[in-house]
Amino acid sequence: MANDLNNLLDRVERVDRSLAAELRAQISTLARRREFGLNFEKHKPETVELYGRTVRAGDKVRILNPRGQHGPRKDPRTWRVQTITKTRSGQHQAELLDLNGNAEQSAPLDELVVIADFRDPIYPGLRHTGAVRRGGDKPHHVVINAENFHALEAMLFSHQGRVSAVFLDPPYNSGARDWKYSNDYVDAEDGYRHSKWLAFMERRLKLARKLLNPTDSVLIISIDEREYLRLGLLLEQLFPEARLQMVSVAINPAAIARGSEFRRADEYYFFVMLGRSAPLPVPLASDWVTTKGRTHRGEIRWDLLRRSAASAARSDRPGMFFPIFLNRDTRTIHSIGDAIDLGTDRSTVVPPNGTIAVWPIRRNGSEGRWRLGPSSTREALASGFVKVGAVKGENTPIYYLTLGEQRKIRDGIYTVTGRDTDGSVMTSTLDSDERRVIPSTQWRVASHDSTQYGSRMLTRFIPDRRFPFPKSLYAVEDALRFFLADKPDAVVVDFFAGSGTTAHAVMRLNRQDGGRRQSILVTNNEVSATEEVSLRRKGHRPGDVEWEALGICDYITKPRIEAAITGLTPTGEPIRGEYQFTDPFPMADGFEENVEFFTLTYEDPRVVGADMAFEAIAPLLWMRAGARGSRITVPTDTYALADTYGVLFSSDTAGDFADAVDQAADLQVVFIVTDDEKQFQRVSALLPARVETVRLYESYLRTFEINTGKE
Repeated sequence: MANDLNNLLDRVERVDRSLAAELRAQISTLARRREFGLNFEKHKPETVELYGRTVRAGDKVRILNPRGQHGPRKDPRTWRVQTITKTRSGQHQAELLDLNGNAEQSAPLDELVVIADFRDPIYPGLRHTGAVRRGGDKPHHVVINAENFHALEAMLFSHQGRVSAVFLDPPYNSGARDWKYSNDYVDAEDGYRHSKWLAFMERRLKLARKLLNPTDSVLIISIDEREYLRLGLLLEQLFPEARLQMVSVAINPAAIARGSEFRRADEYYFFVMLGRSAPLPVPLASDWVTTKGRTHRGEIRWDLLRRSAASAARSDRPGMFFPIFLNRDTRTIHSIGDAIDLGTDRSTVVPPNGTIAVWPIRRNGSEGRWRLGPSSTREALASGFVKVGAVKGENTPIYYLTLGEQRKIRDGIYTVTGRDTDGSVMTSTLDSDERRVIPSTQWRVASHDSTQYGSRMLTRFIPDRRFPFPKSLYAVEDALRFFLADKPDAVVVDFFAGSGTTAHAVMRLNRQDGGRRQSILVTNNEVSATEEVSLRRKGHRPGDVEWEALGICDYITKPRIEAAITGLTPTGEPIRGEYQFTDPFPMADGFEENVEFFTLTYEDPRVVGADMAFEAIAPLLWMRAGARGSRITVPTDTYALADTYGVLFSSDTAGDFADAVDQAADLQVVFIVTDDEKQFQRVSALLPARVETVRLYESYLRTFEINTGKE
């Protein structure tokens, strides 16, 4: 087929080279489409408008609508800035050329907005915008005001492969103008709504994948019924090696009306588990545990040795069909027989004197099989991990402890207190706060009510401010706990941060077990569609103080996290009420945590390469070193040391620098400013092997030129 097409194209090319080139491009596009699985339009790469960014020669820009005008952009074209001049009146004027080189235009500089195209490399920095410090030497939580795709690219420099968990609550694509694709709202009338959403999510998840630790990490995404099918397929395609599971979470006991449809009371969490990541058994309240069947009452759990699920017939595993001989008078196990051939009638097996044979006979009378083979059953019996139920002849139930329950004994969760008459172990019972369980895939828990513990709780921290559909704090906390209970130093990322629930949940987890987990949140500073109309009518634009003051990051996320840590509302009033569940305490107590706030900046690579943008890049160095302790903010003529990292600015002082690093036991990373690879290697050789060495600015520049999510 491919050869035939190439031959035909060769013939076309002899007549019309341009037409042949177009045909080859279209065929190449079709060839990249999947025959099976999730197919969707990729759409043009997104762009983001960088309000407040200084316009420079060479930038891509768009011309803004006149103030007060709302609606489609009057001039939708993208221009390239050729030169910038100053007029006699003192106004700065830009000479523009369209990207096709066909049209020229002049425009005042303050009527332009810079465009960042997702295909182009960006060189990010961070501008500090505030901090709260109550956590001593604990790592800082970080909140970044940014377009999340570019913020993720920035984090490739600081956190690639180091993130333990990503929790996401992305736009649900409801059609209610609650998200934008390439600066335009996507509503219910958009015929490409679903494919735009998939393209939007795919670009960001590809970057998130690079941040996650491939050996042990989890991606958690919440979604509702409108996109869960497409999201599930997308996750399977992006994470083929991961284990994927979906959980139903009840979020609204009152249920939400869906017109002529069933009322919606739940949403779904996808868990994408990488490497050895798996949910941990953790202490759970009684409403987590089913009231029928195997209710967890704090006792070790004995499972039926006879298999009752799929592949439970004798013919499925003949090697697991064998007799267990019971002493007639003592309800004890005499011995374990050997497996018999599939064609052998079990009635031909003669039990030892004084015993009866117990077989894995199913409830319908057919022959089943045991969960263990003969040798494994003998080992379990010798350890006291096999137990005899009520004697019922050959149908007597036999129980055993699974490997997971055996591990709880080895780990000291349960203590062996003696042996029962049948030789099985007797163990201690756990108190309610010691019981550890992995729940089912249906979470019907009162604390996950998003109205009570999302919207209403948020008003306690930032009264008179509203945010649509915040998550229940406890739902996010619980979802993370299953994967972070044994990771007190975990790094958690949320790049659809919204009201900041993820950071709040991580701080709750830290308080419960003394952890030092760190969250990194990314959210933009967009206003709602309704607020946008109102602000434009008043003559305001993005970038104006009046506009930015109502943006998500500045109006909701930052004040909510500040209030959670300090225990005070934005007006200085103590927060009323108490946290509930797991760890009740007054909200006014706050948390012993640190947080830093930043806004993403876009740097000129020429300025970076000339060592003239250190102040903008400095926070990324600090984040790479763990976001803990002091930060080096300005360059020096020699070197500088912070609590966890150091920067060598001049190789002439390499010896003194190496001595200082050797004395600083907590130093983790060293950045060496040099444009000479050999010099970098010589300096690295002087430093202790325990520290990571990074070459500036070569490593920084290469990260954003090569290791990005560009299409």
